[in-house]
Amino acid sequence: GRAAGSTMVLVVVMGVSGSGKTTVGSRLAAKLGWKFYDADDYHSLENKKKMAEGIPLNDEDRIPWLCALHDILRREDSSKQDAILACSALKKMYRHVLVNGPSAIESSQPEQPGETPALKILFVHLDGSIDIIAGRLAKRRGHFMPPELLKSQFDTLEPPSAPENFITVSLEKSLPEIVQEIESTILQG
Repeated sequence: GRAAGSTMVLVVVMGVSGSGKTTVGSRLAAKLGWKFYDADDYHSLENKKKMAEGIPLNDEDRIPWLCALHDILRREDSSKQDAILACSALKKMYRHVLVNGPSAIESSQPEQPGETPALKILFVHLDGSIDIIAGRLAKRRGHFMPPELLKSQFDTLEPPSAPENFITVSLEKSLPEIVQEIESTILQG
């Protein structure tokens, strides 16, 4: 546990489909005794229908979803709960919405230096090459992702960069190593 009076932590485990966000996030939450959310559970019925029909979601479909996720994180923040969210969050703009909510969309300007983000979120980018992810997906029973869909995930991905608050964790490590690395980063604050 962290020292009493230390601030609570919001972690978003992000990465392309097949990077193991849900596995890593739920494992980490179990280890730390924190709340875990899987972003995929919070899609609207329309979004779920689209995805079931193989229609890719566009930004317009995703914004209300990301705003809903921001609200969940804000609620945990105000009730001083540590929480972990697994969410692809592939684009900088998506992460901006997770941090700032609807106001992120209204101001298309990039974050001003010294501007305080609404929420302090640590983004954990599970990072691996397309070959690594394809290999991981191939091992998942009953999970098939068409290669072109995986490629589109990588085309969409905008890896986090400064001034975003993030760490990058390599998928070449084992699951326990990945969880351990994130945990020690969090505990070091």
